[in-house]
Amino acid sequence: MKISVLGIRGLPATYSGSETVMSELAPRWVDAGHEVVVYCRKGFFKERPPEWKGIKLVYLPSIEHKIFSTLSHSFFASIHASFSKSDIVFVWNAGNGPFGWIFRLTGKKAVINVDGMEWLRPKWKGIGGVYFKWAAKMATSAFPLVITDAEEMKRLYLEDLGAETTYIAYGANIEPSEHPEVVTEYGLKSRDYYLIASRLVPDNNADIILEAFVKSNSQKKLAIAGGADYRGNKLENQFLDKLKSIANENVLFLGHIDNFDHIKELHHHCFAYIHGHQFGGINPSILKALGFSNCILALNTPFNHEVLEGGKYGVLFDKNPDSLKEKIEELEADINKVENFRRIATEQIRKRFNWDHIADQYIEVFENLQSK
Repeated sequence: MKISVLGIRGLPATYSGSETVMSELAPRWVDAGHEVVVYCRKGFFKERPPEWKGIKLVYLPSIEHKIFSTLSHSFFASIHASFSKSDIVFVWNAGNGPFGWIFRLTGKKAVINVDGMEWLRPKWKGIGGVYFKWAAKMATSAFPLVITDAEEMKRLYLEDLGAETTYIAYGANIEPSEHPEVVTEYGLKSRDYYLIASRLVPDNNADIILEAFVKSNSQKKLAIAGGADYRGNKLENQFLDKLKSIANENVLFLGHIDNFDHIKELHHHCFAYIHGHQFGGINPSILKALGFSNCILALNTPFNHEVLEGGKYGVLFDKNPDSLKEKIEELEADINKVENFRRIATEQIRKRFNWDHIADQYIEVFENLQSK
């Protein structure tokens, strides 16, 4: 098959989330003999090679704006893909749902991964939230096949939007520590710190994590690897100011780290990874933590509950500082429990979140749609 992919920033991955997913799936599809074309946002790439790992890259412009950058690029890519020789068009993000009608009108077979429930995110209050819910509804009517990334997401789309969807999980790789000395570059010692690795936006709840850590009796460090688009973004700037006002001397703001090997080592050598993501389905970062053999403390959402199987593969805490404080102190009092979570973490990746299996699931879905 010839598969066109749009709705992401492009490849190689310059961000996280759907780009990271496609950096795993697309090369596997190429290796299996399929032709893959990925549409890239021109403004994100100073260098624009025509191919990456056998994937053909097409660079198109976008109107750079908080809301319109993704939509404008997806619109241009949808028009381009509609008149290409693609057998399947694979679209990311429910916000691109209305473009499904373009493919209907041009006779293209298209699939969308809605990638979460964007209208619930704090940053999309008001008209943004209204648009994303409407766009998700459009996606369920315009696309012949809608993919959700979690069993809970599948249920919510059926309950809230009356739409049947196909569940395909995200995945992660199992990778060992190779350069333990890296953590010392950040002023850290192995097993002597907790780790947050996420965008510092309100819906990832770093403020609750900081409050809990500061209130706890832990003498370890809390390392925060993450940033956000603070340029002119009042909400994100205010949130960062709030975090800094909560922090004590044991909290280290490492900033955004785009070196994968460094992030891997920070995961491998932390005492525990704390995952506060609330929205968006199963977040790839919690799966990465499992792949890095981590002990995980995760906010008790249906999505995190699903990944950790109710506490079998990590510790779940409620959305308040006292709950997380209690879990932190319980873990520090029971090192054997921490080591057990590390020992079994990769079992969950092999069992449920294996990239090879997930890549095959997508191809099966594409082939079934193509044959109709």
